[in-house]
Amino acid sequence: MRIAPRLAALAPLLIVAACASDRFASSPGPATGSGYRSAGAATSGSDFEPLPPSASAEVIASPLPPAPGTAAAPDGSTVAPGTLGPDGTLSGTGGTPGPVASLGSQPTSAPAAPTRSAVTGGWTAREAAGGSCRITLSSAPALDLYKASTSGCAGRDLQSVNAWDLRDGEVYLYSRGSVVARLKGGGSSFNGVLAKSGAPLTLSR
Repeated sequence: MRIAPRLAALAPLLIVAACASDRFASSPGPATGSGYRSAGAATSGSDFEPLPPSASAEVIASPLPPAPGTAAAPDGSTVAPGTLGPDGTLSGTGGTPGPVASLGSQPTSAPAAPTRSAVTGGWTAREAAGGSCRITLSSAPALDLYKASTSGCAGRDLQSVNAWDLRDGEVYLYSRGSVVARLKGGGSSFNGVLAKSGAPLTLSR
């Protein structure tokens, strides 16, 4: 038969394949702890000994020196120049307290504006030449003004005064509707000038 010669030809090949299979199956694997080792095993092995822990240095805290131009306070803080007293004590923290700043003087209030009733009455007029006379300011109305009269005045302007008025705190003296003098002030005196000559005029009580 033809099958027998073919089997006879394949027999050597089958024997060789069986031997190779037995050799691979019986060969031992790499021994643990010997031969080649992985990089991780070499690193974690006993070839590298751990370093001993280093001793920690002792930290000492101390305050910083004061900045230039400042002085050190007893509690360690810094203060601005000029706040330490001659005995070394801080101003406001002991010792004699420093002087207290005085408040500025309060502004005086402006005098109250004069009223018509306060101006009504007799006044002494002092003229520029040094003479004096009497001026009476009446409360009796004269058209839109009030009646006035004079006695003993040397100047013709004052002799002709026959009316007066009070506007915006100022006294106006009139003669036939024209302004003779204009005076400012309050209380017991008024100062002003004559309208025509500009000579000074004072009314006082």
